[in-house]
Amino acid sequence: MKQKETLSNILSEDIGDDHVASSAETPLRPDAFEKDDELKIELITKHFTEIMHILGLDLEDDSLKGTPERVAKMYVQEVFSGLNPDNKPVARLFENKYNYDQMLVEKDITFYSHCEHHFVPIYGKVHVAYFSSGKVIGLSKINRIVQYFAKRPQVQERLTVQIGKELQSILKTDDVAIVMDATHMCVSSRGVGDTNSRTGTAFFSGKFKDQHIKNEFLNYINSQSKEGQS
Repeated sequence: MKQKETLSNILSEDIGDDHVASSAETPLRPDAFEKDDELKIELITKHFTEIMHILGLDLEDDSLKGTPERVAKMYVQEVFSGLNPDNKPVARLFENKYNYDQMLVEKDITFYSHCEHHFVPIYGKVHVAYFSSGKVIGLSKINRIVQYFAKRPQVQERLTVQIGKELQSILKTDDVAIVMDATHMCVSSRGVGDTNSRTGTAFFSGKFKDQHIKNEFLNYINSQSKEGQS
């Protein structure tokens, strides 16, 4: 029941108060890709070393001396790798040979991202649905698209819109829906310290603006989630 209430609240027009972004695009400087990954790792290692020094940590300690480089590699090669357009997944489309004209849903896609306000994790589930316009996409590519946009400093509202618009572009259809349900460590591990709250966002376009179709999608998510919890 708790899961159902959380997803139903997504329909609210108010999607947050402190998370308003200026654009659906990730804010990047024009020179964002002038440095290659190797140089970025070198520079981040240097600056993170200084941060640890300022905090009073002993980098001669066996446990800590490799931390700056580990953090630098993690930032560039893993958790923020979605900043680099070279890492964008190539999505191959297939003919809808079965003439399947109903809603296609991929649910419970796990994602990990980082809040751009405090650089701490955001994690949760994404549910995706679309109606084919004549082409379909491999299911694993939907997961890869979610991960690509998640692997950058993010605001949840922006992440939701980016996934939705990317799928619209790839699938050549407006009939796309995204529901995202996430935990923000900037809320649970610091600040107010609320470990129970979650944040819901949604992207509904095309046929999914029809209340009946929207409800069909949300009811499917809710019913399957309840079965999984029983």
